[in-house]
Amino acid sequence: MTLVEKIPTLTDAEVINLLTNARRLQETGDARQQAAAAELLPALEDAAAQRQAERSAAAQVKRAAARKPRIVAA
Repeated sequence: MTLVEKIPTLTDAEVINLLTNARRLQETGDARQQAAAAELLPALEDAAAQRQAERSAAAQVKRAAARKPRIVAA
């Protein structure tokens, strides 16, 4: 199983950590590390963006549920 295939099983913190490391290696790593980072970055960025959108949507639902209903005057 490749690292790209393992991304869905990683926690949010693990995805962010791996994304940070891949970005760093793309800039400062040797040729092999840069190639590996380039292969991983699109999948990691997609996973991070999707998870952020899911967290944002869940927070929005939670805020809406906690909000008091508005009373409409007739």
